[in-house]
Amino acid sequence: MHLSLGPILYFWPRDTMEQFYQEMINAPVEVIYLGETVCHKRRSFKAAEWIELAKQLSLAGKQTVLSTLALIEAGSELGGVKRLCRNGELLVEANEMGAVQLVNEQQLPFVGGATLNIYNAHTLQHLVGMGLRRWVMPVELSRDTLGDILADSRRLGIAGELETEVFSFGHMPLAYSARCFTARHHNLPKDECQLKCIDYPDGLPMRSQEGEEFFKLNGIQTQSGRIQHLLPHWRSLAELGVDYMRISPQAQHTAAIVAQYHAAIQGEDDADCSVERLVSAPLCDGYWLDQPGMEIIARV
Repeated sequence: MHLSLGPILYFWPRDTMEQFYQEMINAPVEVIYLGETVCHKRRSFKAAEWIELAKQLSLAGKQTVLSTLALIEAGSELGGVKRLCRNGELLVEANEMGAVQLVNEQQLPFVGGATLNIYNAHTLQHLVGMGLRRWVMPVELSRDTLGDILADSRRLGIAGELETEVFSFGHMPLAYSARCFTARHHNLPKDECQLKCIDYPDGLPMRSQEGEEFFKLNGIQTQSGRIQHLLPHWRSLAELGVDYMRISPQAQHTAAIVAQYHAAIQGEDDADCSVERLVSAPLCDGYWLDQPGMEIIARV
């Protein structure tokens, strides 16, 4: 089993992102996903610059994948997705069916992102026929459900053509909306948002009346307030046949978290599964165990 680094879900300044990816060159992740998946107005990098960065990281020995927007609302947004899908060289993570169609038109392999909402092996079989070679499980599915899907995939004869990836660390993307909640928080219209997302490098906390950090607002994306942390379950993921554990970048300590995950899955004797000192929000793993998603079951 290997580690992958998901796309940055937040709006960071360009120099911060450049420094981050330079640091990740030496991190023990085999796959790095690049691209803006949340809001097309976040233009730290243009499509051509994402492609160029991906090529640079590839030369450093990483497998790079270009991630597309999860929600397309305008022709200008579709144009950016087309440029990524038609790059002619690099693998693409399709996060909605329009991107799937674009790569299928070129008869290219692709990664199916979690927002494709793949819930059964027959959907996988259909997408394999369109070029799917790796899929990312929807974040709300459980270990047992994944086991059933993979067992059905073997019966359908497609298991050998697919890799499986699981979102294993980070605030979970739960929903997308045509509205921008970060702009709404500042009483701004979406079209005049002043790019307020840049003020929240790990998202804007939304608390319940009891003061609990229940969600994170990240532009049009709603995330879990807690951080999914599946490292204590890495053996069960490996036994199911999961190929990649995805780590979603956070503003601080991502390299240390990657190193800790790597040490554990490599079986190092002194590996520690605890990351509390490296995170700014409580942890959770409930979805993986078919419980409420915000629960923490496997306590270190």
